[in-house]
Amino acid sequence: MRNLRRREQGISLGGLIVGLALLVVLALLGLRLLPAYLEYSNARSAIQSIARERQASTPAEIRRAFEARAAIDDVQSVKASDLDITKDGGEVVISFAYRREVPLFANVGVYIDFAASSRGQ
Repeated sequence: MRNLRRREQGISLGGLIVGLALLVVLALLGLRLLPAYLEYSNARSAIQSIARERQASTPAEIRRAFEARAAIDDVQSVKASDLDITKDGGEVVISFAYRREVPLFANVGVYIDFAASSRGQ
């Protein structure tokens, strides 16, 4: 008799609505932040491939090569003048760092600090 009176378990309508609202907010946040991370990824891969090619030997050539790749990959947050170009031993090391502000809604936004190096650190 007790087994017949066992309480049913499951999610309530209120719990479902709250869960879906939370999921929608997280999805919108992700969609707003994704372009900033994609741009950073494109800039990082550009400096890594330029450093691997070893065709560009002077800082001016490296900056021109980065400008060409940045134009193709639509990298606007990092300019060629923002690149820090050094030599470590016989290896060219290219790096950059910048801060990106991503507005979310009304007066709320997120600051993201990006930094990358062709050395991979």
